[in-house]
Amino acid sequence: MKLKVCGMKYQDNIEAVASLQPDFMGFIFYNKSSRYFEGQIPEISKSIKKVGVFVDEKVEAIVDKIEKYNLDALQLHGHESPEICKLLKSTNKEIIKVFSIKDEFDFSVLNNYEDVCDYFLFDTKGKLPGGNGYTFNWDVLKDYPSTKPYFLSGGIGLDELKKIKEFNKSTASKYCLAVDVNSKFEIEAGLKNSEELKKFKAQICHVERM
Repeated sequence: MKLKVCGMKYQDNIEAVASLQPDFMGFIFYNKSSRYFEGQIPEISKSIKKVGVFVDEKVEAIVDKIEKYNLDALQLHGHESPEICKLLKSTNKEIIKVFSIKDEFDFSVLNNYEDVCDYFLFDTKGKLPGGNGYTFNWDVLKDYPSTKPYFLSGGIGLDELKKIKEFNKSTASKYCLAVDVNSKFEIEAGLKNSEELKKFKAQICHVERM
């Protein structure tokens, strides 16, 4: 089980979290977010993929951020069409398309994205595009029809460790690549508690599949 830490904002905190060697670190380029990133990304291990998070952003602006921050992946958190995803895939960056879930989900909407994304990410439907702080009903993923790897997101913290272990024993978890964490590990918006992340990562690394 891989780990993505999203909503990074402060240089010293980025370095502290990077020392834990998560697999992905997310930087939010959505100016309505309290975790909006506009600083400098310090030198971090090349094994950590830098993910730029965008919400209905213009392609030209995304390309600008790719070049400025040397991003490895693009997380599209808005209403981006398959055509936009295809266009961005031509940048040779990994594409993560986000879909929000509460208690049910029409998986047929994934069909048109199968060939233009590298991963899906399932987050909790709420007032904000992300970082709402609570989980959705993971049982919905029992009906996941694809073989594309996906990220599990939405309100995941230390309290969800038992739930994650149970989830990983279910068929729903077969294509779950990574857990994506954010608000549940924050001291304030964009500032992560690296000690709690360290505990979480140690547990996640030892989660067994069914």
